Amino acid sequence: MNPGGQYSAVASFTNGWTNMLPERLKDTLQRLENAADVSHRPAPKLLAVSKTKSATAIATLARAGQHAFGENYVQEALSKTTELASLDLEWHLIGHLQSNKAEMAAKIFDWVQTVDRNKLVTALAKHRSPDAPPLNLLIQVNIDDEASKHGCAPGDVAGLATAIAQQPQLRLRGLMAIPAPHPDPELRRSAYRKMAELFKVLAERHEHVDTLSMGMSEDFALAIEEGATMVRIGSALFGAREPETEESNG
Repeated sequence: MNPGGQYSAVASFTNGWTNMLPERLKDTLQRLENAADVSHRPAPKLLAVSKTKSATAIATLARAGQHAFGENYVQEALSKTTELASLDLEWHLIGHLQSNKAEMAAKIFDWVQTVDRNKLVTALAKHRSPDAPPLNLLIQVNIDDEASKHGCAPGDVAGLATAIAQQPQLRLRGLMAIPAPHPDPELRRSAYRKMAELFKVLAERHEHVDTLSMGMSEDFALAIEEGATMVRIGSALFGAREPETEESNG
């Protein structure tokens, strides 16, 4: 057995996969443009879901023009944001946030997309430095009322929005949702339409609201058609991944 040769083969495979990322990014952006054109809507912002992916892969996409990246876990994001600080990227937390991780989240992220309770609003405001720009927040809505999903009820959106708006270190930017994963993406349409209605009402009441984050690799065209302004894409960019024990988000 030749350990050195085995390492070289692994390194060669990794480099080859990484080198494919700029082309995957180009293809994904074109698909988003095409879906937007068909729906007669503006192209949404692409959030690259980089959870479990290496700093090298993220840097490769950054050099190809991708600016915003989504992470599920605060601790994993901490190492990446530190290593890639010189690239001036935009970091989004898209996984469930535990209250005991709010202090770190407030320090390292530019956006938190998973705010679903007042306790988080208070904690994030407390720990966001007055010297930093306001932390952009999205309210996560459990639009299909799934017992296994995080997110607030639609009826709780207005109260959470008011709580966020009262904190100068926070900025309410909109809503996020992960609809029930029906095998037929068309069955998710009603959830996306409900989210669009909630978003319209929220935008009428709060001046900075401009972001409706919904849609992933398998259903972004439908989400765009129903009004998504940001889509969270993981597997279409990085390739298929192993199933996770927590809810998917890309």
